[in-house]
Amino acid sequence: MPLCAVEPMGNFQALMTKPEKLRNEAFTPADVLGYIKQPVAGTRAAIRAADYMETTLTLLKEKLQWIVKGKFNVTDVLTPAQLELISKATGCAQQNMKIPCDETNPYRTITGECNNRRSPTLGASNRAYSRWLPQEYEDGVSVPRGWTEGVRYSGFPLPLVRAVSNEIVRFPTEQLVSDQSRALIFMQWGQFIDHDMDFGPATPATVTFSSGEDCETSCAKKPPCFPIKIPPNDPRIKNQSDCIPFTRSAPACTMGRAIRNQINALTAFLDGSMVYGSEVLLASRLRNNTNQLGLMAVNQQFTDGGLELLPFGNMEKDPCLLTNKTAQIRCFIAGDTRANEMPELTSLHTLFLREHNRLARELKKLNPRWNGEKLYQEARKIIGAMIQIITFRDYLPRLLGNNFGTAIPSYRGYNDSVDPRISSIFTIAFRFAHASIKPFVFRLDRRYQPAGPPTLLSKEFFAMWKIVTQGGIDPVLRGLMANQAKLMTQKQMVVDELRDRLFEQVMRIGLDLAALNMQRGRDKGLPGEDPSWLHLRNKTPEEMEKPKCQTPQE
Repeated sequence: MPLCAVEPMGNFQALMTKPEKLRNEAFTPADVLGYIKQPVAGTRAAIRAADYMETTLTLLKEKLQWIVKGKFNVTDVLTPAQLELISKATGCAQQNMKIPCDETNPYRTITGECNNRRSPTLGASNRAYSRWLPQEYEDGVSVPRGWTEGVRYSGFPLPLVRAVSNEIVRFPTEQLVSDQSRALIFMQWGQFIDHDMDFGPATPATVTFSSGEDCETSCAKKPPCFPIKIPPNDPRIKNQSDCIPFTRSAPACTMGRAIRNQINALTAFLDGSMVYGSEVLLASRLRNNTNQLGLMAVNQQFTDGGLELLPFGNMEKDPCLLTNKTAQIRCFIAGDTRANEMPELTSLHTLFLREHNRLARELKKLNPRWNGEKLYQEARKIIGAMIQIITFRDYLPRLLGNNFGTAIPSYRGYNDSVDPRISSIFTIAFRFAHASIKPFVFRLDRRYQPAGPPTLLSKEFFAMWKIVTQGGIDPVLRGLMANQAKLMTQKQMVVDELRDRLFEQVMRIGLDLAALNMQRGRDKGLPGEDPSWLHLRNKTPEEMEKPKCQTPQE
């Protein structure tokens, strides 16, 4: 990724100032997406090291271009000793430090380290995604495809992702068909477990390295900004000079050849990390540390008819306040930062918080001599088992159908040679369920009758005040269980509430989830995108003779 010759620490000024901006109310709605996508704690340290490494190698390449002719990867001209020196100086070497494992500890670590005693970092948080196929970048190293206008693949330029969204994904809402075999809870469980396994945070720098332009407010295509360009005759955005904001995913430390990969901030395992966190400091913060009962911390201001709610975060100002400034209800805090995106997701987070505390109290009755740590870990272990059972017994068979037994054979015991890491392609492929989301949020009363008309999804993002003031999580959970999901077909992909009005209440412009997904695939260098099919869709068979493959060229 071509960076400019700037002091590396300057890349992090936007990150360091964002909490202060929020506290002082000197922030724009565009800061909100950064709130849920910005890395924290150990993730931030890991990304900082990766950013230093990438910047260092880029600067070296700029210097060596006067000596080395043609295209080259800078790591190919450095000695192992030089690479090791850079790795140590940037902090990337710490990623490879040997991790001591406590052989006597019967519980999963919060970070996922030591799950595999032979390779303690496999599946741990703040490590790079695995790659099933080599990355495909425009420059072979880090620049995403579609960055430079005029570059062709298979003889064609890549289409604008917003144009693909308009032409292929868009469909009239009145044509929406419900799925007769899946309820909305099927969709919601998929998002919930996805947030247990992977999270690719945005790069901490949200301003351009060279000129300091904000990626969320500017349309400058300069690292780390990769804005989504608006095509001609867009049905919603008439100003073609405008754009949909997009910031590149944070890099991971690269060892060996410096080809950009991304970091997974979560543990790769189904271990309830969206409930408990994937870092020790967050996990400790989420616990009730005032007693020895092994409980999770709960909200001290409000209850849900006497039942527990998630605790509030400690920021004085946050995005949830923007959805209703009168109610003054802040965002909740959970094991995953995305818990406040929509009330259905928040409801599942709340449900499992309550279940942990119920289990801890029951375990205390059965084992009065257990201390708080023992109660917490035993309840956490049961919650992890519940999540695994629901996923493998109920969710995956419904997803994979008759192929379930073939795709996922019966468990044959632990095998430490299996790589548990989340693959980069999975982070995009598992977004398939975006096509099963309906454009409304349904709330039902105790008799499963509508508790008022359904509300548009775009009015529910970050609206945590509705959880507090409109009957809690039960009406939302009933709505998920008693209403059908949207049928996933090629003719009706993603509803406009997600395609045109995502985070509309808190962003300067409504985002397009389908376009964001495609842009993220290019950002990550995922292979396989062939633009030729789009250009040939409306041509005759004679015109559809595929041109010979060409290497990228300007």
